[in-house]
Amino acid sequence: MTIRPIKRLTKSKPTIEGAGVHLKRAFGFGSTTDYDPFLLLDDFRNDIPENYLAGFPWHPHRGIETITYVLAGTVEHGDSMGNSGTIGPGDVQWMTAGRGILHQEMPKGDSAGRMHGFQLWANLPASLKMTEPRYQEVKAGDIPEVIEDDGTRARIVCGSLWGQTGPVEGIAVDPIYLDVSVPPNTRRSIPVETRRHAFAYVFAGSGKFCNASGPLEVPTEPVGWWDTAPPQKAENHTLVLFDAGDEVTVQAGDYGIRFLLVSGQPIREPVAWYGPIVMNTQEELQQAFQELREGTFLKRKS
Repeated sequence: MTIRPIKRLTKSKPTIEGAGVHLKRAFGFGSTTDYDPFLLLDDFRNDIPENYLAGFPWHPHRGIETITYVLAGTVEHGDSMGNSGTIGPGDVQWMTAGRGILHQEMPKGDSAGRMHGFQLWANLPASLKMTEPRYQEVKAGDIPEVIEDDGTRARIVCGSLWGQTGPVEGIAVDPIYLDVSVPPNTRRSIPVETRRHAFAYVFAGSGKFCNASGPLEVPTEPVGWWDTAPPQKAENHTLVLFDAGDEVTVQAGDYGIRFLLVSGQPIREPVAWYGPIVMNTQEELQQAFQELREGTFLKRKS
C-alpha cells in the first residue's frame, strides 16, 4: 500500500453567503482542478443565531449536486419538485440539480443556538448536466457506522468502507463521503482508490496526516468538538488535499481527531461556473441565465 502524501494544507476562510449567513469556505469559486469532481466545501458551523437565521432563500442550481450534512441544529428545505422537510443532527440531504431546480435552505439552531454542518458541491459530467433533478434525504439512523478494534469510527454517507455501504445511491461521480473519528494517539490507515482525488476536512481535535516519518505536533489542552485547537499540522478548520496513493494515514493527537474524508473520480472536463450554476461552456452558462430571466429555467419531467 502507498500512503498518500499531503499536496496542500490550508485553513478555511470566512465568507458570507445566502441572505447573510456567516460561514467558512474550505475551497471553491477558484481553480478546483485538484478537487475535481468536487467544486466547493462550506463549513457553516456557527453559534450566533443572527449570523445564520437569514438562511439561503429561494435560488436556482443547474449542473451540480449539493450535499448537506448536519451536525447540530436543523435545516428546513423546500424545492420546485415539491420536496419539503427538515434535516437534523446526523442527517444528509443530497440534491441532484441536473437541468435545473429552485430550492431554499433555512437553518435553525438547537436549544443552545448552535447551527453546525457542511455543504459540499459535486460537479456533474457533461452527459448528465441536463438530467432530471433528483432528491435524496437520509436520516441519521440510516447511515451505517463502522467501529474498528482500535476505536476508530466511520459514518459512511456514500460509497463503501470496511464492508459497509452508505445509503446514498446513483451518484454520477461515484463519491465516497465519510465522517471519521480516530481516538487519541492512534494511528489509522483508510483505503482510498488511487485514481480518485481525495481530501480531508478536520473539524475536531488534531493530528497529522503523514508518511511513517516526522514528529507529531499535538495540543497542550483539551479541545471541544467545535473549538479551534492550538496551531499544529491538522486542526479544526484545516483542509488537507492529498496527492496520489491508495491509502490515507492519520496519527491522532492527544485528544483524538474527527474529519470528513471525501474522494471521487475526476471528470476532467471544462468548467464554466457563475454562482449556483456550473456548465461546461460559457454559451451554456449564458443560456441558463437567459432562461432564468425568461422564466423557462425549470423543465417539465421527461
